[in-house]
Amino acid sequence: MLKAKTRWLEQEKDEEIIQLFVEELEITPLVASLLVNRGIKTIEKARAFLLIEKQDFHDPFLLKDMDKAVHRINEAIDQEEKILIYGDYDADGVSSTTVLLTTLRGMGANVDFYIPNRFTEGYGPNEAAFRQAHSSGYGLIITVDTGIAAVHEAEVAKELGIDLIITDHHEPGPVLPDALAIVHPKQPGCSYPFKELAGVGVAFKLSSALLGEVPTDLLEVAAIGTIADLVALHGENRLIAKKGIQQLKSTNRVGLQALLKVANVQKNDINEDTIGFSIGPRINAVGRLQSADPAVDLLLSEDIEEATELAEEIDLLNKERKKLVNQMTEEAILEVETHYPIENNPVLIIAKENWNPGVVGIVASRLVDRYYRPTIVLSIDPEKGTAKGSARSIEGFDLFENLSTCREILPHFGGHPMAAGMTLDVNHVDQLRQRLIDLANRQLTENDFTPITKVDVSCSLEEITVQSIEEMQLLAPFGMNNPKPIVQVVDVTLANVRKIGADQTHLKLVFSQNEHQLDSVGFGLGHIHDELSPYVTISAIGELTINEWNNHRKPQIMLQDVKVEDWQLFDLRGSSNIDRLLKMHLNKELLFITFKKSTYTLLKEKGVAETCHFVQSKDDAINVDVKDRHIAMIDLPPSLELMDSLFQKGKPARVYSVFMQEADHFFATIPTREHFKWFYGFLLKKGSFHLKEQGELLAKHKGWSKETIEFMSQVFFELEFVTIENGVISTNSTTQKRDLAESKTYADKLMQIELEKTLLYTSYMQLKEWFESRFQASSKEAIVNV
Repeated sequence: MLKAKTRWLEQEKDEEIIQLFVEELEITPLVASLLVNRGIKTIEKARAFLLIEKQDFHDPFLLKDMDKAVHRINEAIDQEEKILIYGDYDADGVSSTTVLLTTLRGMGANVDFYIPNRFTEGYGPNEAAFRQAHSSGYGLIITVDTGIAAVHEAEVAKELGIDLIITDHHEPGPVLPDALAIVHPKQPGCSYPFKELAGVGVAFKLSSALLGEVPTDLLEVAAIGTIADLVALHGENRLIAKKGIQQLKSTNRVGLQALLKVANVQKNDINEDTIGFSIGPRINAVGRLQSADPAVDLLLSEDIEEATELAEEIDLLNKERKKLVNQMTEEAILEVETHYPIENNPVLIIAKENWNPGVVGIVASRLVDRYYRPTIVLSIDPEKGTAKGSARSIEGFDLFENLSTCREILPHFGGHPMAAGMTLDVNHVDQLRQRLIDLANRQLTENDFTPITKVDVSCSLEEITVQSIEEMQLLAPFGMNNPKPIVQVVDVTLANVRKIGADQTHLKLVFSQNEHQLDSVGFGLGHIHDELSPYVTISAIGELTINEWNNHRKPQIMLQDVKVEDWQLFDLRGSSNIDRLLKMHLNKELLFITFKKSTYTLLKEKGVAETCHFVQSKDDAINVDVKDRHIAMIDLPPSLELMDSLFQKGKPARVYSVFMQEADHFFATIPTREHFKWFYGFLLKKGSFHLKEQGELLAKHKGWSKETIEFMSQVFFELEFVTIENGVISTNSTTQKRDLAESKTYADKLMQIELEKTLLYTSYMQLKEWFESRFQASSKEAIVNV
């Protein structure tokens, strides 16, 4: 048995709809299944999803207050008023700022942008910034990707005589700001048909409304914010992402060209991962460590030298960000292990002075990956007495909803069900921790703390072809609510297993099923090599890719997790070196079973006394609970029946068979009945014979071993054919005919030979079959005893 790291949740198949899609859309069953699993149940919706680039954008004026916003902006442009775009410091905010700034400048507006400093101002609009804008002569402020929680700041703007237009996508609170216009698809009373736009998506719709047409030249920038902000990639977001990625492949923006160059990305290789793992993190790194202005400057730049310099600066900031994240993550892990053990903390809130607030969100994500608990990481400012941070959650715990119950101690917070940001008084951190722990205890079960992997489809190796994998790209771009498909293969055998990589930390498996094979690679899964026994049948999940090498293309699966449902046998016979097993003991899963006192003493000396069981009797064996455990059989039992008693409580998950043996009975010479007949006749003639003095000479004369003479003598003694005194053996004058098997020594010898033959000198498969038969027999016996 090998347990999976996560819970695999496979969605149910609707075979009728799948078959309909296969026939009507002329796609493979694999792709049809993926569509159905994404909630697409009609031909019309399936076509719209697959052919998203042929769809039209929704009318931007369907957004509530869009007409007010457009009228006021046009008025400001006509009157040459100073307009300020107030953005956010992440990739969504930066791209939102870029989209609207490009649009307004193109319309001849007197416009500039302002992004607050994460460290000195924090998230969102703030009063000081608004007052500064007023003193600088700005009569109109437009927020992008922020502002829906700026209730106080809206009052300040009104007091100052500044018109405020809010464009945002974060969850609206119970009270909305009193602004001139709020353009937000989720606000009450908004009938816009798509609610999941990113901040840049809302800014893009405002640009569309201002221009009277879709600004296709801004799609590549809109795609960056949409993908980087992890919004649902369906509907209009999917349209933005799909067209934006296509445009990014031939971008003329010198800033993006420079950024792609420092990230070593070739244009032909650009996809959603390029944004998610190369462009997005670099743009985010700027605002995490300093002012985000250079990121906006880069996207707006029209000068190659300036763009190159900015891109290199941003790349260095990203490298610095990585180092900082690694250091803070180590410190946060130490805090958890020392002060907040996960057994008592269903929610982790970790706070420390002077942590960089720009990367606390990444650290929170790292802790969720490690501990799978809703996590808040806070940076404490000892001078201000505040704690500022970010939160990340798990399935089943809505962060926004639960944090909303703590609003009175969270003067500034906002976010989504799975992520949030906040600022609070440092004296309220402990109270927040306890309140969230209490909420989690009521909402979450033990099962909720095991990570979930949603499996899209289970398929046979025969179904996995280059064609089916290529066709899966019809579902791209992948992201939130449209993840890269996770495929499961079930009950496959292994044609090849090996560790790969310079440090042997990766795994290469070749699956086999009904004459079909599939290569698989598991990065960081090299340790699993030692947990797979020969001839094992396994199930695995991962992402399908096409491996291209020497102009040859074949399918492969990038492993994420594997599991073995049945028990496993690991054959370590013939080796007295148990160091490997002692290393396994470090995980506290291994039970050592020994039947000899000397072996038990040895294992105690090696420090495994707590999990070592010395079995002398049937009762000892029954009292060892081996069900679903990993057990190591260190030496041979005195009888096969004693082995049966071990398994009455259930079948182990793994058996490591060592079966160390000092004497070898199976290959030792056992006298035949002719040997016994001759030796007894010899003793009758002699009357008496001195074993100690003459036994070795007799053995040499007959070509036997001295042990053979001693063995037969002991058998005759137990059968009362002879007496032995002071090394002299003499025949008894009166004897009854008895069978050799009546001698305990003879019977024990035969039993030891049979035991060695069964446990030591059978093939791997024979030994496994023997264990299987004993498990079944023990199970039946246990039922009878009950």
